[in-house]
Amino acid sequence: MQLIDLSRPLENTEYADPPGLGPQITYFSHDQTADQILQFFPGVTRDQLPGGEGWAVEKVALSTHNGTHLDAPYHYHSTMDGGKRAITIDEVPLDWCIGRGVKLDFRHFPDGHVVTAEEMAAEFTRIGHDLRPGDIVLVNTAAAAKYGTPDYVPAGCGIGRAATNWLTQRGMRVCGTDAWSWDAPFTHTAQKVAETGDASLIWEGHRAGMDRAYCHMEKLANLDQLPDSGFEVQCFPVKIKGASAGWCRPVAMLRNEREQE
Repeated sequence: MQLIDLSRPLENTEYADPPGLGPQITYFSHDQTADQILQFFPGVTRDQLPGGEGWAVEKVALSTHNGTHLDAPYHYHSTMDGGKRAITIDEVPLDWCIGRGVKLDFRHFPDGHVVTAEEMAAEFTRIGHDLRPGDIVLVNTAAAAKYGTPDYVPAGCGIGRAATNWLTQRGMRVCGTDAWSWDAPFTHTAQKVAETGDASLIWEGHRAGMDRAYCHMEKLANLDQLPDSGFEVQCFPVKIKGASAGWCRPVAMLRNEREQE
């Protein structure tokens, strides 16, 4: 079995999130922390520790939406499924987070494009995949190639409300994108809203959770290494009480031909 890591790291970078929204990680090395250990052992001196060293430890200040993460329906709106209370990340059923994977290649769409239901259906036809309940749908956009640069956050296409509903109507509960957001980048949406006055365009893919509950992952990696189908995805989120999202390390599992037989 081949395992492919689909996650991005939590790191001190200005380019994985909009300005001011990134994580802050402070690293404490072995030579800085001997006193932390010694406070638990009165009478022991630093020269009695191997090499006089303490432990390596990090202090992190971050959002639940930093790094690769899984959004819960509560993130999108206070309600889901047409009016029910939206569930938080600690309430997401675990069986949603493991399933047959399918990859859609939308790298040809320009930055800011909003994928329609017709375009979604056409891609499934192209790859010959029959979407089933429980499938985990991964969207490969042009954003992945720009990760680590200032062009990442405004890059990639987004998935519209109708296209998202096309997926959830067929039983999809979890999906994901390599872009910063499941929706089109805000810079592009803001221009369209200014031109049309249509505020319903704001976060429309997320808002699809109001119609039918679903979760999505953002900031995925290595989708270009996946086949269109024939693999399994596991993407269990960190269990944070009452939260809108949880960090996760999704993995794609590709079985060799002998195992598939």
